[in-house]
Amino acid sequence: MDLGAFSISLAVKDLQISLAFYKKLGFEPTQGGENWQILHNGERVIGLFQGMFEQNIMTFNPGWNQHGKPTESFTDIRQIEKQLRADGLEPSGSNTAEKEAGPAHFMLQDPDGNTILVDQHR
Repeated sequence: MDLGAFSISLAVKDLQISLAFYKKLGFEPTQGGENWQILHNGERVIGLFQGMFEQNIMTFNPGWNQHGKPTESFTDIRQIEKQLRADGLEPSGSNTAEKEAGPAHFMLQDPDGNTILVDQHR
């Protein structure tokens, strides 16, 4: 199962302070908006999100590589969710049934309560 690009999405208190900190660690902004920034340092990706969610989230993006570029082939999120359900896991917040293809998302909690977001943008 190919989950696509991996990043950590951090819930930050002050976007500008966090951005300045991660820049000192060698991360460079590549995308962003008023209350979020995506940062890269080589293959490493961090998302900074102010006021968008309460806890840090592990994020997987099917169809993207680590540089936010589309991959030639990928496992569609609907196939991923179907396999996880067959394996006894229960994704939540899913909107995969709304469309046969294209963007969709769902979430999981690992055994320790960590949130995992699978978020397909294409």
